[in-house]
Amino acid sequence: MLSLWRIAPAILLTCLSTSLVATEVTAESGTPNWQPLLDHTHEYVLPNGLKLIVREDHRSPASIFQIWYRVGGSYEPLNQTGVSHMLEHMMFKGTDKIAPGHLSELIADYGGESNAATSRDYTYYYQLWSAQYLPLSFAMEADRMQHLTLPPEEFNKEHQVVLEERRMRTEDKPQAKAYEHFQAVAYSSSPYRNPVIGWPSDIAQLTLEATKNWYRQWYAPNNATIVVVGDVEPEKMHQLAVQYFGGIPAKTLPVVSAPTEVTPLGKKTTQINLPAKLPWLMMSFAVPSIKSTTDPWKAYALFMLVNVLDGGLSTRFEKQLVREQKTAAEIAAGYDLFSRGDTQLMIHATPSATISMDALTTSIWNEIKAIQQQPPTAAELDKVRSQMIADLVYQQDSIASQAEQIGSLESLGLSWKTFIDSFDALAKITPEQVQAVAKEFLIEQRVTIGELRPTELAATTPRAPASNDAIH
Repeated sequence: MLSLWRIAPAILLTCLSTSLVATEVTAESGTPNWQPLLDHTHEYVLPNGLKLIVREDHRSPASIFQIWYRVGGSYEPLNQTGVSHMLEHMMFKGTDKIAPGHLSELIADYGGESNAATSRDYTYYYQLWSAQYLPLSFAMEADRMQHLTLPPEEFNKEHQVVLEERRMRTEDKPQAKAYEHFQAVAYSSSPYRNPVIGWPSDIAQLTLEATKNWYRQWYAPNNATIVVVGDVEPEKMHQLAVQYFGGIPAKTLPVVSAPTEVTPLGKKTTQINLPAKLPWLMMSFAVPSIKSTTDPWKAYALFMLVNVLDGGLSTRFEKQLVREQKTAAEIAAGYDLFSRGDTQLMIHATPSATISMDALTTSIWNEIKAIQQQPPTAAELDKVRSQMIADLVYQQDSIASQAEQIGSLESLGLSWKTFIDSFDALAKITPEQVQAVAKEFLIEQRVTIGELRPTELAATTPRAPASNDAIH
């Protein structure tokens, strides 16, 4: 659960995973030494606005290339939800130089891996392969940025693929479908209320011309960040960026405001009736992210709060509700510390066999009130911080995690160095500050409560869904 990047109701992108940092934890203070990371990460900006960030990691000849575009589900206008994801599919369907499907085949032939993902706030594409093939990554992605062909026959096929993807990911999974409808109630004014994959009616009426327009508007060097991590020489990567992307002209980008949510005026509830094996409770509280608050400490205190409640087997929800009171069969919580706009602190739970939804809801409120009345102990916060460092060390071998951490922060309009600042800020949060945000935000006026009520027995029990799960 413990990570600075999450997909609600679980946690999203993992904490920074680099041996350059994680192996250098100061024994006296228990805090990481960030200097090696700073020394091995290099930033460049081309005249056309393209940003390149390179991190050296010479432990193996592997490398990952990612290109991030600052556009996703929250950028989409009404009646065009899902267009960012549809375009992601079409990016593999050919350019003036590359036949449909050939890009993936070429990468596989060289022993590499490629894919893409769309989220609420960004879309990214990657190739994971030997560092010697990175010039191909630069060449292919520069070609895709400019010369996508978008053949009608390929669009028609992918249109059906996306509709089927939605059916498999959402329509056939009761919890996923319930969560989607819950989000539409929990958010009143923010585009985060819309699913990244799109509403069924919007996908059905999505046209090739709308997809082309989306590509023309947003796929530009001044709306992109390239991240390269691995066995590389930074200046050579810079030269490749200049060679392949330097001649692509910048575009005038549409102006899109950050997702904002109107101030809640009272408790909202929704009941969702679907075929399912088990009932399911959802509770969310309207809260700011680090981007939308004028008091950054409140966002960091919310992060500490959610991990005091649900940051492992010894935390309050698991200990009290699952093991001692036995009101919940499972329970989880999460919070988007890094989000482009206002967000939610989310709790979801399944009641134990003999427990009503009302009793489960009451037990959750009781744990919240306990923190409002008495701040968590210093030991609880120390445990959260210790787990952060443990995660940092555990994740050290993944160059993909390193690249995702850099690219996601940059795509949200934050510097990748925000991670360092956040780690230090979290270390300064006090028990009283955690209590203060619990009192301010975890209140009935800010809550949305949703219940999935089974209408008949389903064939399988689905996993809990994710609010801004990257759609592939």
